[in-house]
Amino acid sequence: MNRTTLSLIAGTTALAAVTAFAALDGPSASGAAAPKPAANLPVQRTSLLCPAPSISDIADTAYTSFTPVTRSTPGSGKAQLQAADEQTTDGTDNSPAGKGSKGSTSGKKTADKPVLSPKAPGTPVTGDTSGADTPALIGTADGKFAPGWTVQETTEVAAGTGRGLQGVNCTAADTDFWFPGASTATGRTDYVHLTNPDDSAAVVDIELYGKDGAIKSPLGENQTIPPHASKPILLSTLTDAQQADLTVHVSVRSGRVGASVQALDDKAGGDWLAAATDPAGSLVLPGIPKDATDVRLIAFTPGGDDADLKVRLASPDGLITPAGNETLHVKSGMTTTADLGAVTRGEAGSVVLTPTDQSVPVVAALRVVRGKGDKQETAFIPATAPVGTRATSADNSAKGTTLALTAPTATATVKVTASAGSEGGTATTKTYTIKSGTTQNVPVPAPAGLNGTYALTVETVSGGPVYASRTLSATEAGVPGFTIQTLPYDRGMVAVPKTTEDLSVLQK
Repeated sequence: MNRTTLSLIAGTTALAAVTAFAALDGPSASGAAAPKPAANLPVQRTSLLCPAPSISDIADTAYTSFTPVTRSTPGSGKAQLQAADEQTTDGTDNSPAGKGSKGSTSGKKTADKPVLSPKAPGTPVTGDTSGADTPALIGTADGKFAPGWTVQETTEVAAGTGRGLQGVNCTAADTDFWFPGASTATGRTDYVHLTNPDDSAAVVDIELYGKDGAIKSPLGENQTIPPHASKPILLSTLTDAQQADLTVHVSVRSGRVGASVQALDDKAGGDWLAAATDPAGSLVLPGIPKDATDVRLIAFTPGGDDADLKVRLASPDGLITPAGNETLHVKSGMTTTADLGAVTRGEAGSVVLTPTDQSVPVVAALRVVRGKGDKQETAFIPATAPVGTRATSADNSAKGTTLALTAPTATATVKVTASAGSEGGTATTKTYTIKSGTTQNVPVPAPAGLNGTYALTVETVSGGPVYASRTLSATEAGVPGFTIQTLPYDRGMVAVPKTTEDLSVLQK
């Protein structure tokens, strides 16, 4: 999925123009000095979008904002989360402004007070809301708060559909999203939440793919998301087909949106299904809980060719092949599933998918269940990008956090930093070596004197690519509530080419 914001696109275009000018008017090739390497500089502005957290009147939601300390950032800046306008599933305005209270005529909500406003990088800040009327949020950060800014939305629902723990990382706006693992089956209530942060309307298409291929859904076409507004769309209103496993494709015709799928089950809890990483021939789905009682793999290939995949589990001792699920054949345009059962058998594990022969782009996710009978709870693990230079999980507790690290192709060394607590404590750092082909649930380095929640930042020091996920658990009334978020690269730095020419003429 293209994670580049419009501001970065504009910046890249400008830099390309500058580079081209220098190349045309610089010294001849024979006497030219070697080009200087690009400088990695902190991003100056970023935005994040948080979906409306719950349809339950008894839901309690916490937001945690965190920016890791980054060198060479400005001394000033700010970050805040403010309410978006709400749109019902029929597209009508459901915000206070739309109901007659004070609001702008453009549809932009005049938010009374930010949900939270961070004070300094390196320390988390939290904010709380409750009830079913909590709106989606639009967040912006600039200056010292922008590089690596991360916001976690965590909701506890005590009873009813989707009861348990639900969590999602607030995401950047984009134009293309894949969600393998959604459903319109009896007992499931799945919404795709679309949030538009910009001043003009966005036009979106929602495509559904089941086990037999594309599902005709004219109602999913030309969905309009007004400026600064959020719209939840119930998937069962787009089709009469009841499908246990769907792949949802959200594509933007104009503008950009943030997108997430909320998957709620009448009996097995629920969670947020974050977008999977871009279609690729090889995928990693990290951090299946040790005590998972059932794991279901959902895969889809959007291209014209079928995909044949090797299915392997990266365990603490290396790569192994799950019995009875050695390979997976994914027919083009059709959602394919494999029941892996209790595949981890009491150990840390991650699913690694690689092509058996020809590489064909695939998207994939895992539906993970903990508990049994009426004490089940569900979460999802989408295929994700590697940690890269740095990635962060914002909301962690003293006892309920598990950090899983996977090195599928080569041994790697990583540095894990636990931040200061939101209400006190001292940051601490530990270094771990993850052997090739393994997954390790590493001992989380809790902050000294922790009070409140804290953030975990993972940095790759050396070796091959590392994939990570964080599981947050909170068991209540015998139900093993949990939510899992992957930790892809935070894109807090951007490469800026250096030039050897005087480009001041461009300003004349």
